[in-house]
Amino acid sequence: MTKPVVLLAEELSPATVDALGPDFEIRSCDGANRDELLPALADVDAVLIRSATKMDAEAIAAAKNLKVIARAGVGLDNVDIPAATQAGVMVVNAPTSNITSAAELAVGLLLASARNIAPANEALKGGKWKRSAYGGVEVLDKVVGIVGFGRIGQLVAERLKGFGVELIAYDPYANAQRAGQLGVRLVGLDELLESSDFITIHLPKTPETIGLIGKEALAKVKPTVRIVNAARGGVLDEDALAAAIAEGRVAGAGLDVFKTEPTTESPLFEHESVVVTPHLGASTDEAQEKAGIAVAKSVRLALGGDLVPDAVNVSGGVVAEEVRPGIDLVEKLGRIFTAVAGAVPVQLDVDVRGEITQHDVSVWELAALKGLFTDVTETPVTYVNAPLLAKERGCQTRLVTNAVAEDFRNVTTLRGTMADGAVVSVAGTLTGPKMVQKIIGINGFDLEIPVSQHLAFYTYKDRPGVVGALGQLLGDANVNIAGMQVSRNDHTGEALVAMTVDNAIPSELVAAIEREIGASTVRVADLEN
Repeated sequence: MTKPVVLLAEELSPATVDALGPDFEIRSCDGANRDELLPALADVDAVLIRSATKMDAEAIAAAKNLKVIARAGVGLDNVDIPAATQAGVMVVNAPTSNITSAAELAVGLLLASARNIAPANEALKGGKWKRSAYGGVEVLDKVVGIVGFGRIGQLVAERLKGFGVELIAYDPYANAQRAGQLGVRLVGLDELLESSDFITIHLPKTPETIGLIGKEALAKVKPTVRIVNAARGGVLDEDALAAAIAEGRVAGAGLDVFKTEPTTESPLFEHESVVVTPHLGASTDEAQEKAGIAVAKSVRLALGGDLVPDAVNVSGGVVAEEVRPGIDLVEKLGRIFTAVAGAVPVQLDVDVRGEITQHDVSVWELAALKGLFTDVTETPVTYVNAPLLAKERGCQTRLVTNAVAEDFRNVTTLRGTMADGAVVSVAGTLTGPKMVQKIIGINGFDLEIPVSQHLAFYTYKDRPGVVGALGQLLGDANVNIAGMQVSRNDHTGEALVAMTVDNAIPSELVAAIEREIGASTVRVADLEN
């Protein structure tokens, strides 16, 4: 059996390769070299990168078999996420791998700025004992303003508490309870700017945050303030900061990130009160190893067909163990729905009932869409691009949950409204200790038949002899019936026969059966692939 191919486009720790395990063919290339990267991508299933490899639309198009791009780190500026999503390629990163390293560096920059460590070090190594020139300030009893109170901002707060500072934070989305636990007071941005002796930035770079700490904000700070940015370049306006320092409106700064990287020239470099590092936030042995191991595990999950909690272009998040067995069932229900309906609905409800709803089952909506489109498009359908395919085809979806299921512990029904207003439904469940997948309803007809690779459904006016005729026709064609069930609607006199068979029913036989029994609808679902 051919092993999936994983390409290491940059140097990663040995622990990363160990975490991948023996189930993959591992290849390597220099991802920064386009002439080497593009041909190397031709037949790979996954690519692991850091920051030097650009996985843009061209690279993604060159990788015809690609299923996952794994960035061993946090930032994804070098990955074209829309192009990956369009191609059905999962993008994963390691969002928590460097948070401790980043927090520690921010604290280091703050202390280095407070005590003029960098210029004092440079002067002494240059043969100058300038003790009086580099006096600094204590951190004790100072106000530290944390701009952005996410995971890294919280780690910074935890570490600074031991210095005896007053902690305030600005973050419109902050958890007030968590802030209270850490002894941090949440304030507005203006109050933080006006009150802080030190400001440390921990915001992502978004259209809303670019230039947030700029000329206007810096006009509100104390002239003794020192500003640290170890988050993302561009959130802090470097030109405005350089001007404020030159004019004595800001005392100093510590920067690890810049608007343009790499950068070796900046007006900030002219000031001894500014300490800088070349984006070292994640550059610790521990962070690199954590990142590599994390994305290696994600690659294993992705290539195994599972959802990945750290996938940035897939909704669904962490999947509870109780929810996992239902994913495959719901995906198959989606394929059966398409076969029964003969088209894609304009509205699809994923109706989940029973005790399973105490867990987050939103992943089942993705699974239903993946199944819905698997047999109607030549584009490979994944958890990534299924929602995009639904949007393109005008199919709206909705997840409906109810804690009560009448006849089974749990029931999932896909109920779709077609373009002509007709409603089609397919229901299924898992039964017994072995979690057997069963279809328990088709368009209001009650059934209980195991899901199999080959299924056929015939709707007809109920009368004697139909089942015998079906058996005769299939037997003559050497198609063995593995299971059969008939369900009747007493009000309309219609019946539905559902069959599982051992091999696919040829199209000419499907038509012959339709003519023989006078079926009003005939649907065949082949779930082999």
